[in-house]
Amino acid sequence: MCPITIAPEGSEVTVARVAGGCESCRRLSELGLVPGVKVNVVQNSGGPLLLKIGESRFALGQGMALKVFVNGPCA
Repeated sequence: MCPITIAPEGSEVTVARVAGGCESCRRLSELGLVPGVKVNVVQNSGGPLLLKIGESRFALGQGMALKVFVNGPCA
């Protein structure tokens, strides 16, 4: 398990755990980042991550991304 911030571009990972307070967890849940969900890491080049869940794409800043722990390839 690792933070999604170190998952390589092009990888598919599964959300294992979401850390943080109530507000952070609620916001991440609204984006679909909940345990068990598969996420594609479209872009991870040091700035905001570009993620894809199903047909939805969205950017997630590094601070929030550090709260998302995943299973799958970790660089």
